[in-house]
Amino acid sequence: MSTTIDLPHNWTPRIYQGRLWNRMLGGCKRAIDIAHRRWGKDEVALHWTAVAAHDRVASYWHLLPQASQARKAIWDAINPHTGKRRIDEAFPHELRKRTREQDMFIEFTCGSTWQVLGSDNFNSLVGSPPAGIVMSEWALCNPAAWAYLKPILDENGGWAMFITTPRGKNHAHSMYQMAKGNPKWFAEVSNVLKTGRFSLAELEEQRAEYVSMYGKDQGNAMFEQELMCSFDAAILGAYYGGEMADAEREGRIGNVPHDPSLPVFTAWDIGRTDDTSIWFYQVAWGEIRLIDHYAASGKDPIHYAEALHGRKIEVTEYGVNGKPVKWTLGAPIPEHSHRIAYRYGLNWLPHDAKPKTFASPRSGLEQLRDFGVKSRITPSLSLQDGIQSARATLKHCWFDEKRCAHGIESLKNYRREWDEDKKIFTDNPVHDWTSHASDAFRYLSLVWRNPESEKPAEKPRFLHDLTAKEVFWPATSSQTPVRERI
Repeated sequence: MSTTIDLPHNWTPRIYQGRLWNRMLGGCKRAIDIAHRRWGKDEVALHWTAVAAHDRVASYWHLLPQASQARKAIWDAINPHTGKRRIDEAFPHELRKRTREQDMFIEFTCGSTWQVLGSDNFNSLVGSPPAGIVMSEWALCNPAAWAYLKPILDENGGWAMFITTPRGKNHAHSMYQMAKGNPKWFAEVSNVLKTGRFSLAELEEQRAEYVSMYGKDQGNAMFEQELMCSFDAAILGAYYGGEMADAEREGRIGNVPHDPSLPVFTAWDIGRTDDTSIWFYQVAWGEIRLIDHYAASGKDPIHYAEALHGRKIEVTEYGVNGKPVKWTLGAPIPEHSHRIAYRYGLNWLPHDAKPKTFASPRSGLEQLRDFGVKSRITPSLSLQDGIQSARATLKHCWFDEKRCAHGIESLKNYRREWDEDKKIFTDNPVHDWTSHASDAFRYLSLVWRNPESEKPAEKPRFLHDLTAKEVFWPATSSQTPVRERI
């Protein structure tokens, strides 16, 4: 005997959730909802995905900033009002063919699949491309995830829903600003005054709780961010929030062109399984001009050498040890071709470029030199001292807002971990998509004052310039050639 299941299952959107729900039901393919805490953002998204998965057989993803967070917030989350798992409420077992707890994966009897994932490893995901995605806590997700997934959804006519509370004027704010003027998008900011979700007494209680946890200034900022949906509230625990706000206010984030008369230096953070991040900068009159930024994940050294040179590198011969002994610079790579004009000074690599990295028995330093990347290892300094150095350095920086967009967002959102038990911020940074560009900038702050320059040719020395020891025992003294005055 077959069982009839109505979707959404035993659930009806609240009045303030209805605007988003009805637009998606009406065929909207792109939606961003900036909503306050306990608005029910994930609840709406889960029930909508259940409907969509049974309307069109395809793969569907629900992404949070990190996979570990996704398991806690979505897969294992319990509805306190019913005592049931939220996924069981949205996706009844009668609709499922199988459930893989380890992979946070559900296959429905209709043929569709749904999976909970972290946006921190979006480009390593395999399987059928999704026809619908939810980006939960979008303000904390890696913005590169959407750049990667957008062409897939554009091609297959899929939909995307972005749900979040604000985290300053970052990529979520930029997307909202774009979307509210685009008729193809649904965009709304839904704060507590708009929804009436809490009484005034409950709001004051919430504010007092935040103040007791974070202190007066940060507690009020948290209240404005989480419940009033303010984009102007400071990002809690941000290392460089004040410095980046100063740079924006002083007009130091804008158009910063490459100066052909100056060398270009780079500072790197190298990752094996996660991002490698590279800042491109020039120094003039005490100014640090951040003209470019590049990031990629899981690539070989030749890929980054090509990104620097702006040309395709074709290895044509190999020695017996596998080392390339000859290569040719091919046609420009369109997205990197502007870098052909760069005249490089030194490329500063982190200490993990010295050991064997890039999944090779040879160090990253050695491998990059194979492809014409002249590099040196950054001086060693503790994390906290390096962060202080970066703060001081930011006062001298000018950023190109287009080419350095990802790096700028990383610096704005780089923040300390919050210890839930002790109710304090720790000295450890959150390791997420913001870490790599922020680490690379920290290395930059240690070396920008002393850029490597070509060593000047040593002047010839004549007999009357030398000591007796240098004249009579030259083998044990300087090897500088001696010239006779003519």
